[in-house]
Amino acid sequence: MSTANAPLVDLSVHYQPSGLSDRFALGVTKFLRLFADTFFAKRYGHRAVVLETVAAVPGMVGATLNHLKCLRRMEDDRGWIRTLMDEAENERMHLMTFIEVCKPTTFERFMVIAAQWVFYLFFFGLYIVAPKTAHRLVGYFEEEAVISYTHYLAEIDEGRSPNVPAPAIAIRYWDLPADATLRDVVLVVRADEAHHRDVNHGFANDLVGLPLGAVAPCPAHVELTPNWRKTAA
Repeated sequence: MSTANAPLVDLSVHYQPSGLSDRFALGVTKFLRLFADTFFAKRYGHRAVVLETVAAVPGMVGATLNHLKCLRRMEDDRGWIRTLMDEAENERMHLMTFIEVCKPTTFERFMVIAAQWVFYLFFFGLYIVAPKTAHRLVGYFEEEAVISYTHYLAEIDEGRSPNVPAPAIAIRYWDLPADATLRDVVLVVRADEAHHRDVNHGFANDLVGLPLGAVAPCPAHVELTPNWRKTAA
């Protein structure tokens, strides 16, 4: 996959927090980002293995609880359930891809198990009590994921991380060329994360009657790449 055909991602998107719940969501995100930066540093492949395991949780929790709510209320879900299930599946495929790139250590496997259970219980409770805050939290998580994968691209481009051939599972899932590399994989994964970012911020807005697309650019975030479009599966 050439750079010219790569998915374009708007790296400037950042939802400015409004109210206590948004600030809580952003605060939790920044705290976890600090932990990830401290533990993984620039080992972005290993970071992806652990964090994508957690990232696949919110979509499934949201889909399950919305499914049950719609059954109780006997109402249509407006497409939320399928969207959230697709998000969970997509994040799981990110994990399966990066497992092929960076084999997790025994300690990282333990972290995956511990983090998944702790985060699942936390997010399940949060979604029941404050679904808007839960979606905002995921939106902020995905903002940070876009930044992390942008840094990963820089590591590859500057030769500090090897640009190995793309795993076969990634070539099949994203329909990449046979000669695709890790850089191509990171590009499509970043596009996925940008899509999840916008969807979850939109869901959070919808729950309180705000426009779906009420996100504002924040030039201080990272360098800009205009005209986001999603081409991944």
